[in-house]
Amino acid sequence: PGVVLGLSGGIDSALTLMIAVDALGAERVQVVMMPSRYTSDMSVEDAALQANRLGVKHSVIPIEPLFETALASLRDEFAGRAADTTEENLQSRCRMLLLMGISNKTGRMLLTTGNKSEMAVGYATLYGDMAGGYAPIKDCSKMRVYRLAAYRNSLVTHGEAPVIPRRVIEREPSAELRADQRDVDSLPPYETLDPILEAFIEEDCSVDEIVGRGFARETVLRVLGMVRRNEYKRRQSPPGVRISRRAFGRDWRYPITNGYRN
Repeated sequence: PGVVLGLSGGIDSALTLMIAVDALGAERVQVVMMPSRYTSDMSVEDAALQANRLGVKHSVIPIEPLFETALASLRDEFAGRAADTTEENLQSRCRMLLLMGISNKTGRMLLTTGNKSEMAVGYATLYGDMAGGYAPIKDCSKMRVYRLAAYRNSLVTHGEAPVIPRRVIEREPSAELRADQRDVDSLPPYETLDPILEAFIEEDCSVDEIVGRGFARETVLRVLGMVRRNEYKRRQSPPGVRISRRAFGRDWRYPITNGYRN
């Protein structure tokens, strides 16, 4: 009967929605905006704007009640421990609970909206935003996501509004799982991260070879360490279309654990 996906107001879910509508038609696509205490007004507005422009079924379900209940249930277990990524992951898993419920009830397949850069370094939540039956942009780096979004917008007829709101493309990327969060708080800028990942994953370059391309050794070691530590996550991710020279899955053979360092 179609597909369902979480529409966050960010670039990845915006591109995933556009691909789904182009492939299946708007009548077979449903999107769900699931705001939390950290979701900006900009995200809510841009998600609604894109959904309305494309004519897809659009629901808004706040996750705050679920999140509060989860925190209350875990209060004793978390006592004396400072807040960290645990609380961030809980929000992502609250959203998964809602999306999978809709998927099960309606028969619509849940689309996963994560990109290759996130999958490579583990900047995604198992049983949260990684949940789903198919990941259309799984083999698209973050910078490729931006290029594809800009390309799709260029196809609109003169005078028409862009199908992906410009603010979605221009805003600084953020998971919005804590106050004032930015992706660069956890990762190198994507302009640096993506070329390092491409050199390692698609070209089999060594640390020295990547450093020789002008990247700081400390940054290269950090990125490759994240890739190696997060293989267990990628083994549990949904399948996706292959568009690069090497995609995660059949093309990628890497151990979940190892006894060596960079």
